[in-house]
Order: sequence, then structure tokens, then C-alpha cells
Amino acid sequence: MLKSTLEQWRMFKAVVDAGGFNQAALEVHKSQSSVHHAVQKLENAIGVRLFENIGRKVQLSPQGELMYRRASFLLDEAHKLEAVASSLQAGTETTLRIAVDIIFPSELLYNVLAKVSDEYPLLRIELEETVLSGANSLLSSGKVDMGISPFVLPNGFSEDLCEIEFVAVAHAHHPLHQLGRTLTLEDLKAHRQIVVRDSSTERKADVGWLGAEQRWTVSHVRTSVDVIAQGLGFAWLPIAIIKDKLEDGTLVPLPLGNNAALRKALLYLSFEDGDTLGPAARAFIGELRYQTMNLPTSDLIIDSSTD
Repeated sequence: MLKSTLEQWRMFKAVVDAGGFNQAALEVHKSQSSVHHAVQKLENAIGVRLFENIGRKVQLSPQGELMYRRASFLLDEAHKLEAVASSLQAGTETTLRIAVDIIFPSELLYNVLAKVSDEYPLLRIELEETVLSGANSLLSSGKVDMGISPFVLPNGFSEDLCEIEFVAVAHAHHPLHQLGRTLTLEDLKAHRQIVVRDSSTERKADVGWLGAEQRWTVSHVRTSVDVIAQGLGFAWLPIAIIKDKLEDGTLVPLPLGNNAALRKALLYLSFEDGDTLGPAARAFIGELRYQTMNLPTSDLIIDSSTD
């Protein structure tokens, strides 16, 4: 027989998170006396002093700090349990919310979505295009069901999905291509680099070489491609996105030594809890795994020889 209840632990956690009994009462929409009584009953039931008085302030006791961490885990698991029950009760979901990093090949994504839509014609799909840590930010806040991101989800499940190839490029007439020799990173520092802004509203991530003294930051990789195609800078861009411009000669790989112009980034498929995913989400994951299994790699060869 349990000595405590989830509601008591919820009141305890609310006091800690809100910073006091009065503040917690406002957060949980209960009277201050109700919150205080719940915490007092909890302390009596488990025989542990959770708070101690420091002057006029109440703060966690050393034992309370330990119990707070365990209570937070307990309440998170309880929420997940209810989410699983809701998923089972609902059956096939009506909406699938997906966050996808903009470097993921769009044609492959559209093929996967088309397959899932054929199987579930009434399914509404909400697609969020993200950059860097943006997908994980949306996942952590519960705004999407799954994400494709270049970062592992800290509190959830992540699996390797595919590698994306990047190449450093500039317009064919950019000054870097007029040097007529193998370039160094020192050469790049004197020219404008175009980078894409992290779409997360929380922690911003900087990834890649950022050594240029002049930098333009844009919100989408397509904007970066347009800017570079105008001869206004250089960048490392996904080969799949600029394939046409590489083939027609608008964009030309920078002749960096030791194959430094080519880079790879690993993308991960992530979700908070697989048990909460419905059949449409599982169909999406299965088709995504299948289509990325044989994702072709580039045969791009960069000539870095000197004249």
C-alpha cells in the first residue's frame, strides 16, 4: 500500500518550481492552505522533512532535493503513461506533426509523406521546417510528434538516419575562384560566409566553419543558395540541394586542399516515447527508414590542383 499519492507529489513539485506556497497555489489553481496541507501530509506519510525554514524563506532540505529529482521523474512517467493510454484509446491518429531539418532531401521526404498519405487518406500532416536544434526544441516542447535533426534528442529516443554531404561552393566568378590555386582557410577568412540561423527559440547552435570575418546569417538554406548564386559569398551547402547549380556551372566547389571542401553531417530520427506513436506515425518511420537505407552518395570530385 502506497503511503503517498501522485497529487501530493505534484503539489510538492509545484512549490519547488514556483518558488513558494503562494506562487504554487496560483499555478495549480488551489488555495494556499490546500497546497500546504498536501505537502504536510506527504512529509508525515513518508517521514522525511522536505523543506526547511531559512529566516522567512522556505527552501528544500538536502533530503528534499533528492526527493524532488525522483518526484520529477515519477510525474513525467505518469504523464507518459496517460499519453500512451490516450493513444491506445484514440486508435489511428488524425494528425501527424513532423519537424524536419532543412538539409534533409526534400524529394525523399515528399515520397515518404505521399506513401503514408496513400495508406491513411484522412491523415492531416503538419510539417515544420527547422534548422540545427530547432527540431529537438519543438519535440521537447511537445509541439511535434517526431523530428529529423543533426542532434541527438537529450531526453528521448534517437537513431542514426542518414548522412548528408556538404560542399564548399561559390559562384563561378567569385574572387576565390580567380586566385587560380589551392585555397586555404586563411583565404576564406577574407571573404563573406553565408550561414543559416538556428531556428530554435532556446539554445542556439553554431555548426561548421565560422572563421570568416564577414558573415551574413539567413533563415533558410534556399536563401543561402540564392545569395551565393548572386556571387555575394561562399558557404558549405548540401550537395543534393544544389545539384542542378553544380551541373550547370553556376556554383563551383572551392578548391580547398586535403578534400576540405567536402563534409558530412549525420541526421537522426527522434521522438519522445515510441509507445505514444500511433499507426500512421509508425508507417512514416518505417517508410522513412526504407527510403533512406539506399540514399545515394555523391560522386563529386573537386579539382584542387594549382595552375
